[in-house]
Order: sequence, then structure tokens, then C-alpha cells
Amino acid sequence: MFELIAAAVLALAPAETLSRLPVPEANQGVAVDAGFIYAVDNSSIAKYDRATGQKVAAWAGDPATFPHLNSCAVIGAELVCASSNYPSTPMQGSVEIFDPQTMTYLRSVKMTPQPGSLTWVDRRENAWWACFANYDGKGGEAGRDHRFTTLVKYDDKWRVTGVWTFPDSVLDRFKPRSSSGGAWGADGRLYVTGHDLPEVYVLELPRIGSVLKHVATIPVAVEGQAVAFDRGAERVLYGISRAKREVVAMKLPPVGGR
Repeated sequence: MFELIAAAVLALAPAETLSRLPVPEANQGVAVDAGFIYAVDNSSIAKYDRATGQKVAAWAGDPATFPHLNSCAVIGAELVCASSNYPSTPMQGSVEIFDPQTMTYLRSVKMTPQPGSLTWVDRRENAWWACFANYDGKGGEAGRDHRFTTLVKYDDKWRVTGVWTFPDSVLDRFKPRSSSGGAWGADGRLYVTGHDLPEVYVLELPRIGSVLKHVATIPVAVEGQAVAFDRGAERVLYGISRAKREVVAMKLPPVGGR
């Protein structure tokens, strides 16, 4: 009986929508810090003032060099972005790093091995965490589909120190695409989005094995894509509505008392 209870996935109340900001560049995802919102498009990033909603700066890259920025996250004093060559194959990805104050490009980190298309990067407990997506059909490679989506942990020299796969209950919701966004919450859990569905999947690292544990699913007002926590507020997650070209701030319900 205990095992059945422990394996149950909580279906939580929908997240509360706090605000919506029209942002034409809200196509791939969003990053956020104390003062600004960073809207991510395929080859560009737009910076918006959170207080006024006004666009204050932007960076635009050569689409031949930056064909598909998937997500960004403000980590320390840098804007750290996951870049891929989607939908080209073989899949290649890199971490592209910017100065969020000046919106200038700083450097690139090449990652090996490449177990898929790099879609998001975050940092927790002195380690880097990266998600490599795999797809059915467009953008996928022969012999691999959405079930091969992988979470990889790296040290500061970008050497692999751990690898996890996603549970079937989440993969079934990703299908035929994959994970487009993810961020570690202050509660030590991983909050992940897919490509299309208005849901956030709450995951934990397993005590035994290499399959992430699906703890809860939260309905949200965004259709997948990359997300970011407001680190200055409790359980406030930012995402985008691609269909409406909006950046949306949401208050997530607590999960299991945390």
C-alpha cells in the first residue's frame, strides 16, 4: 500500500495567473531577474523593464550561427542560454552566454556528448543541469524518439556526473515533442514543461535508479515552452503564451507541503 501511495502523481489546482505582458518576441521562452524580463526568440533576445513593461534593449544574432535559441536563464551575473541547430540533424547544441546588463554576447560552451537537442540549462548545488530533447519526426534522428529525452548533470568543467531519463507519465504528455523548459524550484524539485500542453510537471531525483520521479502536475496559463522562476518571490514562475505573444507570471500552488 505504501508503494502505491508513494507512486501517486498529485493533480494540483491550477496556478494563479498574476500578470500578462504583450511581448512580440515571446516565441521560445522567458528569463527573469529582479528588474527585467528577457524574451527569447529563435535568434534574438529582447529585454523588458518589469516595472514599466517597456522594451529597453535587445540582442540579435545571425540566424546561420544561432538558428534556434531554446531558452535562457539568469544565473549569477550572466544570461545563460541553450542553443541548438533544430530542426537540422545530426543534433548539435551549445550553451551561449550573455551579459544581461549590456545585452552583449560573451562566450560559448560546446557540450559533448550530445544525447539530443539541447533545450534548457539551469544551475543547482554547484552543478550544471541540461536537458537534451528527442523528437518523433521533424528534428529527430533515426533510432531515437521522444522517449530518449535526457537530463544530464555536469560539473564546472562541463564533465558529465549524472544522467536521468523521464518517466512514462511525463513522456506521454511530451509526445511527439519533448521538454522545452525546466528550472529547479526553491523546494529542491524540478519544474518542467513540454512543447505544447498547458502543464508544469514537478519532478524529483530518484533515491535509487536513473528515472526521474513524477510528483505532481500543475495546470498553467502557458502552452509549454521555456520557463523561469522569479527568485525574489515565492513560487512565482514566468512562462510565455506563444499563441498570444505574451509573457505570463504565475503563482504555483504548494506541492506536498513545501
